[in-house]
Amino acid sequence: MDSTGILSLTLLLLLSQSPASLSLTVSTNEAKMEVHENTDAVLSCQFKTEKETNPRIEWKKKGKDIHFVYFDGKFTGSFAGRAKIEGATVTLHAVTQKDSGLYRCEVSAPADHTNLGEVNVTLNVLVPPLTPFCEVPSSVLSGAGVELHCKDKLSVPPPTFLWYKDNKALSATHTPDIVYSMDTDTGTLKIKSVSKADSGQYRCEVSNRVGASKSSVAHHMKVIEYPLSMTTLIAGAVGLFLLILICCLDVCLPLTGLLKKGGAGRKQSTSSPHQIPQELQTHPVLHDLRV
Repeated sequence: MDSTGILSLTLLLLLSQSPASLSLTVSTNEAKMEVHENTDAVLSCQFKTEKETNPRIEWKKKGKDIHFVYFDGKFTGSFAGRAKIEGATVTLHAVTQKDSGLYRCEVSAPADHTNLGEVNVTLNVLVPPLTPFCEVPSSVLSGAGVELHCKDKLSVPPPTFLWYKDNKALSATHTPDIVYSMDTDTGTLKIKSVSKADSGQYRCEVSNRVGASKSSVAHHMKVIEYPLSMTTLIAGAVGLFLLILICCLDVCLPLTGLLKKGGAGRKQSTSSPHQIPQELQTHPVLHDLRV
C-alpha cells in the first residue's frame, strides 16, 4: 500500500472515532401524519446519544403559545391520563380536532458533545362530515333574488356541498338553461329571479374523504305570485310619481309668478313714495280733491 492509501485509511479511522460522529441525533419516522378522530396518534421520536445514559425528554405543542405535553417525566394538562411514552415516542389516545397541530420532541444529553436535539411532527386529525345547518327562506316574492346557505365548519378536510330540490340533485355545472348558481365549496345556492317553478323542498348534503355523507333536513320554500307583475308595479309607481310632480308644478309655478309680481309692486311703491298709483288716480273722489 502506498503512502497515499495509508494516509487515507488513517484519516478514515480518525473520523470514525471522532466524538462528532457519535453526537446526539434525534429523528422521526413520520414528520406529517393524519389520523381519524377518536383513534390513536403515534408521534414518532428516536434518538441516539454519545455518552449520556439518561437523557431528558420533553414534548411541546407549538402554536400561538407553546404548551408542554410531556415534561419532567409525566404528561401535563389535557394529555394527562390519555397518553403514553415509549423511549421518546408518544401515543395520544382518542384524539380530537383540538389535538391537531405542530409538536416538537426535544432530547437533552448533557454528557454528549452535542447536548440538545429536536424534531417536529405535524398532526392532522380528520373529522367526517356532520349534519349540516341550512338557511332556506320559507317564502319569497316572485321575481326576487334569493340565497340559500349550507354550513359545516367542523369537518376536516373541508367538505363539498351539494343541493337537492324535491330529492333531486341540482347540477353544479353552469349551462345557459340553468337560472341558479351553486358554490360547492361554500355551500351557497343563488337564484337571481325566482319563479313559481322554484317552489319546493330544499336540502343540502356534505361529503369529504373521511366518512359517509350527511344530509340536512328538507326545508320548504314557497314562491308567492301577485296578480300584477313586478314590472307593472314599478311602472305604476313611476307614473304616480310623475303625476304628483306635474300637479306640484301646476300649483307652484302660478304661485311663484304672483309672488314675483307682488314683490315688484312693493318695490316700485317703495322707490316712489309720493307717486299715486294709476288705479287711484282715476278714482272720482281723489280727482275732485286734486281739483
